[in-house]
Amino acid sequence: MKVTVVGAGAVGASCAEYIAIKNFASEVTLIDIKEGFAEGKAMDLMQTASLMGFDTKISGATNDYSKTAGSTVAVITSGIPRKPGMTREELIGINAGIVKSVVASLIQHSPNVIIIVVSNPMDTMAYLAHKSSGLPKNRIIGMGGALDSARFKFRLAEALGCPQSDVDGMVIGGHSDTGMVPLIGKAARNSVAVSEFLSEERMQQVVEDTKVGGATLTKLLGTSAWYAPGAAVSSMVHAIICDTKKIFPCSALLEGEYGLNDISLGVPCIIGKNGIETIVEIELSDAEKAKFADSAVGVRAVNELL
Repeated sequence: MKVTVVGAGAVGASCAEYIAIKNFASEVTLIDIKEGFAEGKAMDLMQTASLMGFDTKISGATNDYSKTAGSTVAVITSGIPRKPGMTREELIGINAGIVKSVVASLIQHSPNVIIIVVSNPMDTMAYLAHKSSGLPKNRIIGMGGALDSARFKFRLAEALGCPQSDVDGMVIGGHSDTGMVPLIGKAARNSVAVSEFLSEERMQQVVEDTKVGGATLTKLLGTSAWYAPGAAVSSMVHAIICDTKKIFPCSALLEGEYGLNDISLGVPCIIGKNGIETIVEIELSDAEKAKFADSAVGVRAVNELL
């Protein structure tokens, strides 16, 4: 099966690399607007195939969406970061134009495609993809919660002094520092609540460190992270292509679920060959409900800028 990744920058290239290495897709196509950039990244990645032991074909194209025809899944990473002096409205306006155009081009050549949105502000860009495309809600997925939950598990394992494979935890809500809702009360180490091991103060520190996970990396790197976002996307693509029915927290269009309507927001979803197979409604505490509601208010405020 074929996967398209739009945007051949660090995140897009990482997506393509991890998808290829896992060897579950027959082909990955990279698309970028910069002349020769996607072609170069694809060639570089293909030259690792004999070393890494994968058979996935990787190709690149400069703004030629005919090369994406027949894609089962498409990942949109394109967009620009906020620059000094740029207002939030200007950033959203530019990225909204990019995402809207990309979605239309993808659907033109792959009418049955399932789209994963990575571009920021992610929940708003996923919402825009829904509204501009008219696709069924199961076929547009915002990636954020999968990445945020991976960062949550990293911080939990760090606090517990244990392997990440021993830890389970989930982040719902908006993909932003203020919108994330790490469900610390449901986090566990091998089915044992983390509250059995950590103090209330330490658990709250884990929550706060998780919420600023992206900003922390940006400060250290001088740019946005790319390894974990690429890995998060590749895991979701794998779930779709291989129909694993795995649960990921991701930005889904809500139509009554969790008492919300007409908003894309991070909630647990079962992901399979149809994209979002089921939105899973879990029981939230009163405090979690309040934080989730606040997160929705924040996302709606950004949506209004569209």
